[in-house]
Amino acid sequence: MNNYQIDFHDWLQAQTALLKSGQLSVLDIPHLIEELESMSARERRELINRLAVLLAHLLKWQYQPERRCTSWRLTMNEQRRQLALILEDSPSLEKRLPEFLPRSYQNATSAALEETGFLKSPFPAKCAYSIDEIMDENYWPE
Repeated sequence: MNNYQIDFHDWLQAQTALLKSGQLSVLDIPHLIEELESMSARERRELINRLAVLLAHLLKWQYQPERRCTSWRLTMNEQRRQLALILEDSPSLEKRLPEFLPRSYQNATSAALEETGFLKSPFPAKCAYSIDEIMDENYWPE
């Protein structure tokens, strides 16, 4: 067992020190690759999940106007802020939003159906909101 398996934090510190000192030949390359790939996947998952939460609230807002509340508005605003931060940190993910939208929308419709208590889904099969609308802090579907 190496430090990677015993103490992840210590392993990270050691790998960082090796990189800073230029000791590339002793780096734990396989685990570094694994961790970099994992970091990338986490960023994508966070974006997809935050997008799904936002979409679920947009659907509830649109399809249950009588139940609109400050909490929903605050949640949508927070998700939009967090999505903007993710895209600011990782701008390359912005061009992948259309790729992630169907998965996020599927998750959103499932969540919104559960949360609304509708017996049958009134939601469109495909997302009716554009990326620009979704991200627009002034967009509230009617």
